[in-house]
Amino acid sequence: MQNPFKGGFKIDFYTNQSKIKWFILVVALIIGSGSIIYTDQLVDRLKEGEEEKIELWAKAIEFSGSVLADESSLTFITNNIITPSNTLPVILVDSASQEILLSRNVVDSLSSTSQREIQLEKTLEKMKRENKPFTIMVRNANDGSISDIQYVYYRNSYILRQLRAYPYIQLSVIAIFAFIAYLAFSYSRTAEQNRVWVGMAKETAHQLGTPLSSLMAWMEYIRAMPEMKEKEEVIIELDKDIERLERITSRFSNIGSVPVLKNEPVYEVVNNCLNYLRPRLSSKVIMNVETDMHDLKAKINKPLFEWVIENIVKNGVDAMSGIGNINVTIGLESSDEVFVDISDDGKGIPKGKVKNVFKPGFTTKKRGWGLGLALAKRIIENYHQGKIFVKSSHADVGTTFRIILRP
Repeated sequence: MQNPFKGGFKIDFYTNQSKIKWFILVVALIIGSGSIIYTDQLVDRLKEGEEEKIELWAKAIEFSGSVLADESSLTFITNNIITPSNTLPVILVDSASQEILLSRNVVDSLSSTSQREIQLEKTLEKMKRENKPFTIMVRNANDGSISDIQYVYYRNSYILRQLRAYPYIQLSVIAIFAFIAYLAFSYSRTAEQNRVWVGMAKETAHQLGTPLSSLMAWMEYIRAMPEMKEKEEVIIELDKDIERLERITSRFSNIGSVPVLKNEPVYEVVNNCLNYLRPRLSSKVIMNVETDMHDLKAKINKPLFEWVIENIVKNGVDAMSGIGNINVTIGLESSDEVFVDISDDGKGIPKGKVKNVFKPGFTTKKRGWGLGLALAKRIIENYHQGKIFVKSSHADVGTTFRIILRP
């Protein structure tokens, strides 16, 4: 029986992590918005109930002063509506004098008279901003005509205010914990990646050691052969390749260790690197170094920096399909920064992919692991405390990488 999931839906979480993050963010916003909307609806219903209570309280006070109220009604209203304490802050104000006639659930009973007055005034201002007051018509006992108008101001209960703020507080706490968890996860993942990088590099150096030693012994044997005396150029090139392998082994073994930086002439280092690459790349690739500052120096680790130049140049050659120009420009970005621009006239990098070129695993080639530029970024930024970025890239025009070093 065939596996129904074979060749089916798959997600590359690493290369699509940006889209996945946006998806998670959108889902979180939908959940958060739904929580806030539901809580607001609940608060609105509770608020309506509180408004009805305040309105009933205002009508009860108005009715208690009415000529229509008998003694039993007044007793019921006083004992069951006006007198009992609840959580709703209420202030009764005379419309003409703006004098506070009555207050409930506003001030602390233990406060002094001056403190109570100040607190009442502050609370009244808040009430005026928050809710529309209820009106009480005060009537004469004789003819029932309106003798005064009073206003009942109120605030939402403390519980209701807490409930309205609750979803925002809850989402804020969740967001903080999510952010902390994300930082911890990113740190642990980065640390794990670093351990993998270091382990793989040192194992590679160890594996190269044995065949390299053997090659050096074979070179001595070949050099001693009489027929090889007429082929000195072959011997020289083979020596260069063995020396190169020794440098590569040294590079890998130094990964994870703090490299020693020295003041090296940048033009000399770059030019020597290109001179080695020329006979080993396509003859249709022309490489030039341009600078007016041949003695310009920067703090670099020569073997590691050469590795960066090689990776960028080889990427440029691949982008040009083995035909084109590689131009390197060296100069001063500022008084404390040296720049090295490496340009090719290849197919360029699509705008949507420029930000991903330094991520491990990113490649536009059918073959390769996509580690060259990621390694270059790590060497320049982590080991040299410099910068490396895509300065410019245009379709069918080419790409320029800029490296910034400290002199």
